[in-house]
Amino acid sequence: MSYRSGRHFLQIPGPTNVPDRVLRAIDAATMDHRGPEFGKMGLEILEGLKTVFQTKQPVVIFPASGTGAWEAALVNTLSPGDRVLMFETGHFASLWNKMATKLGVSVDLVPPTGAAASTRLRSKRS
Repeated sequence: MSYRSGRHFLQIPGPTNVPDRVLRAIDAATMDHRGPEFGKMGLEILEGLKTVFQTKQPVVIFPASGTGAWEAALVNTLSPGDRVLMFETGHFASLWNKMATKLGVSVDLVPPTGAAASTRLRSKRS
C-alpha cells in the first residue's frame, strides 16, 4: 500500500490541479487599482520590501525593464549636449553608450584596456 500525503500538484506546465485557495482567489472580484484598498496594499508591500532588501530607506518600484531604467537615469540627469565620460567595459557599456548618444548626450568613450576602469584614465580625459 502506497502512502499519499494529500492532494498532488503537478509542478510543470500543462494540465494541473489548482489548489482550492487559488480557485477561491481567482473567483474574487478584482481590486480597483485606483481605489483606496489598492493604495493601502501597495504601501504595505513597499514597507515589507524594506525587510527583503534589508534597508530602512524607501523602496521604489520602477515600472520598466532595465533598459527603461537606463533611459530614465539619462534623461533625468542629463540634457542633450551634456558631455559624459564612459568606459567601454563590455556589452552593457556599449548599449549604455548607444542610448546616451541617441538621446543627444556627447559621449567621450574610453576604449577597453584589458583592466578595470581607473581614475588615472579618467583624469587624463578631463
